[in-house]
Amino acid sequence: MTRLNPITTPRHQLRAEKARRNREAALGAFIGKKAEIDEMLARLQALSADHFETHPDEVGWAMVGTLEHYASLLKRITDSAFGEGEHAE
Repeated sequence: MTRLNPITTPRHQLRAEKARRNREAALGAFIGKKAEIDEMLARLQALSADHFETHPDEVGWAMVGTLEHYASLLKRITDSAFGEGEHAE
């Protein structure tokens, strides 16, 4: 990719090129963060499918408390993502 010469290129072209590069960088960052979230969700889904690596004979109130904590953190995320709870308008 060739860079525009700031001396010979009109300002509107320079601004348009800078805006285009900025959009490309933002898209790359967005796709990277989405992939990061997808990986975390897949890991959580697998852990849940395995009953959070807990055998039924091992379940106690401590494990319930742990899951309650996980659920509260996820609720904060879903409330924010869907405009619910304290994020409702």
